[in-house]
Amino acid sequence: MVRVTLAQMRRSVPRLVAAGLAIAIGTAFVATTLLAGGVLSRTGRDAVTAQLASADVVVGSPTGGSTSEPVTDEDLAAVRALPGVAAADVLSPLGVQLRAGSRDRWQTMLPAVGDPRLTALVTVSGRQPAAAGEVALPERLAADLGVGLDGTVTAVWQEPPAGGGDGTWTDRTQDLTVVGLLADPHHAWTALGGAGVVTLADALAWSGATSLGGLGQAQLLVAGTPGTTSQALRDEIATALPGVDVMTRDEAADRALDQLGEGGSTALVGVVLGFAAIALVVAGLVIANTFQVLVAQRTRTLALLRAVGARRSQLRGSVLLEATILGLVTSALGAVGGIALAQGMLAILGRANVDVALPSTVQVTWPVLVVPLVVGTAVTTLASLVPARAATRVTPIEALRPLDAPVRAGAGTVRAVVALVMTVLGLAGLAGAAYWGTHDEHAQMLPLALGVLTGALSFVGILLGAVFWVPPLVSLAQRALTRLGPVARLAAANTVRNPRRTAATSTALVIGVTLVALMSTGAASARASLADTLDEHYPVDLTVTPTGATAALPDGLQQTVTDIAGVARVAALRSSQVRLVQDGKATQLVARALAPDEAAAVLRDPALARSLADDAVLVPDRVTSARATAQVAKVTDDAATGTGIELRTVPTAGIDSLLLTPATLQLIDPDASTDTLYVSLDRGADAVEVLRQVQDAVGTAQLQVQGPGAERAQYDRVIDVMLAVVLGLLGVAVLIALLGVTNTLSLSVIERRRESATLRAIGLTRRRLRGTLAIEGMLIAGVGAVAGGALGVLYGWAGAATVLGRVGAVTLAVPWRDLGLVVLVALAAGLLASVVPARSAVRTPPVAALAEE
Repeated sequence: MVRVTLAQMRRSVPRLVAAGLAIAIGTAFVATTLLAGGVLSRTGRDAVTAQLASADVVVGSPTGGSTSEPVTDEDLAAVRALPGVAAADVLSPLGVQLRAGSRDRWQTMLPAVGDPRLTALVTVSGRQPAAAGEVALPERLAADLGVGLDGTVTAVWQEPPAGGGDGTWTDRTQDLTVVGLLADPHHAWTALGGAGVVTLADALAWSGATSLGGLGQAQLLVAGTPGTTSQALRDEIATALPGVDVMTRDEAADRALDQLGEGGSTALVGVVLGFAAIALVVAGLVIANTFQVLVAQRTRTLALLRAVGARRSQLRGSVLLEATILGLVTSALGAVGGIALAQGMLAILGRANVDVALPSTVQVTWPVLVVPLVVGTAVTTLASLVPARAATRVTPIEALRPLDAPVRAGAGTVRAVVALVMTVLGLAGLAGAAYWGTHDEHAQMLPLALGVLTGALSFVGILLGAVFWVPPLVSLAQRALTRLGPVARLAAANTVRNPRRTAATSTALVIGVTLVALMSTGAASARASLADTLDEHYPVDLTVTPTGATAALPDGLQQTVTDIAGVARVAALRSSQVRLVQDGKATQLVARALAPDEAAAVLRDPALARSLADDAVLVPDRVTSARATAQVAKVTDDAATGTGIELRTVPTAGIDSLLLTPATLQLIDPDASTDTLYVSLDRGADAVEVLRQVQDAVGTAQLQVQGPGAERAQYDRVIDVMLAVVLGLLGVAVLIALLGVTNTLSLSVIERRRESATLRAIGLTRRRLRGTLAIEGMLIAGVGAVAGGALGVLYGWAGAATVLGRVGAVTLAVPWRDLGLVVLVALAAGLLASVVPARSAVRTPPVAALAEE
């Protein structure tokens, strides 16, 4: 039987190509998704931890941490002495005023590093500072100050009074020689206006600290020696420094993503795994559907083998062997094609202006090779079981009946009950997974696993019951076609005459469209939800604030900033130093007054604007997380004056000062001066370029320009990359759908060759026969597209709620444009699927087509 099977495959190559293409495309989709998942995960982590450069280990907490001790000079020396450490340097940004002639700027500076892996900055020309009095500047800042290599700038900082009393602070200066010009290709420091580099000794002197311990928030970036893993290096350093936070770069990425929102670190991984799991399920369904139709077409061949003495077990084994060989060969081709596709997509994104660090090549791991191979082969083999069993159970005489002999058009009660139970249980489990994902922040990946399993169960149930619900939907559409003439009525009647055939043809498109709509809906909902979360954590696009004591805004600055291209609205805020007392705890902060109408224009989060009231104060959530009341009073000479006023506290993420209304600040400090600007940007504006133009407009180091919008734009770019990859995956999914509907509709039309010949014999013209088949194809495809679109939206919403529920409130979106495009593509697919069979049908003479084989 092995030789018979191989010979049969050689003779059936044209038929096997159709199934082989579906298998290859399905497995390529799986391989591409797995590879894209690795790229997305790595890109997302790199984007939010760009300031950590390529360090293997991070020592110390950027916020001090309640349980972490500050990093000291002794810690740095101890780390550098460890055998697994190749380099260790300090990460501790500080601000300083730089002056050149009549120009000055407030600039973030970083200590110099000895290993390029430990800095996100790239030296464009010159070198890194190596001695006191040397500095490397960002190219843009050097141009603004009018200096180049070997030029001189002056650093200006304030030194506290001796003994730490309440005396006057003293201005100190130091001349610096520019030894290097820097670029920040990954926008690690864009939100702070860029970063320069000085020696660690100068950085300590400017900060007033005599050692690293005095900085309080310093971190150590560590690079390991060749062959040392990040985990081993982390354990080695943790043993040497038991009281200090020690993390690998990935662990630091998890912490950074968690700061974006609860569960943020697992949400990104969840999105990737969700795409991969969906790819596996849908690719399996497409392969199974295509191969079942193919094997069903070979019933006559199997019956002939039975007639010449082949046993049922031999026929069953022959079908399984053929399916296994076909699945193994085409799955291998699909895996290779998927790797090539992923590499091509990565190359295209690498040339695009996405401003995100992408790897140059995909990382081919063993799951990328093994999973598509195993899934494609296993699913193809399993798909052949049912048709093989059906073919071997009929008698040879019965199986040799003409192809157009009557077939049972309906379906049994058992099938209906099983389909209904699977659908109901699956949808109930899917709803439970969505609820679990949005209400349990500690659930991690379990809701996703439950959602995939129950979603797959419900989808299989829906497909199993397609024979019951597809024909009624087609019948509803049929009524709209009865007025278009006899050709349309004949096509509509054909679609409902054989429910099994109609359901099988439409199911292929339902699968593909559901996948497309699911991913498109999930991506749209993810973007909307993450945008809302970013609005909450980055409520202001750009701020202009004093660097030290209150400084008045230059005359006309507000209007100058308003006139900058890309700026939508500018609000000028009055500020005052106040003390907030809540539950006996006093905190000194800057209070800023923002009118509610201006808040609605400059704040991205509408909830913040609605929270502003004369009896309320918006408080950074790091200060308080309780909605209660607090006393707010003006501070003079480090002492609160008067009794202050009592206000409701509204804990708010993303702000660094108190926000209240102008009327409230007038009661606390009538003499408060206007020293701050809040700037909102036009949608789509280049946040980095606007930040630079505002810095140029400010023109003084007394005011610091910061761009939370630029940091927000970094997250937006990550989302854009994710969506770009998803679009590539959607293209593959559309190809699967087109192939599926073409295969099933073509085979269906071929089955009806004698029927078409009969119509020709009684007078139907070739043009009308083509029209009948075209309308039938578009009708079935259109119904499948509409049903698949509705299912895709449902599953997309459930997936978005399950995966993104831990990040924040989920915003469910419907991608109407994408759905409309999918329906149009489906109608075109139905039309194209009928072209080749219709051409064959009209070219075959009726007498020849009616002849018995």
